[in-house]
Amino acid sequence: MGDILVRLYDETPLHRDNFLKLAGEGFFDGTLFHRVIKDFMIQGGDPTGTGYGDKSLATIKGEFSANGVKNNLSHDRGVISMARSQHPDSASSQFFIMHADADYLDGQYAAFGHVVSGMDVVDRIAGVRTNRWAGDRPYEDQVMETV
Repeated sequence: MGDILVRLYDETPLHRDNFLKLAGEGFFDGTLFHRVIKDFMIQGGDPTGTGYGDKSLATIKGEFSANGVKNNLSHDRGVISMARSQHPDSASSQFFIMHADADYLDGQYAAFGHVVSGMDVVDRIAGVRTNRWAGDRPYEDQVMETV
């Protein structure tokens, strides 16, 4: 649907470097935004396209205050943050881009960048028809061609 350009923050070096490493390896190329919730976020980066992730991927320490790491970055519209399981140090490749403000995520998830151009693309992806009963998966695949 177009290009999304993000700026990554130095305040979260583990998440920034992990994302850059994966992107540099072409890891995200061809993966999906597999979970889309209008007025909340769009989520991608899972090589399986299911949201369950690849358990063989290395995980990183969660850089957020509930995990003992100072991170004052807020989950405002356009922020990119790492998805994780309930374990605070379980982030690996999945990320989400905020479609709307969600400050209740602050301190619980590691915001590590923000969209500098392409929020119109995020809006278009967030507006696609999804199957609520299938984990908010879009009916039509939303593919990241290159990252």
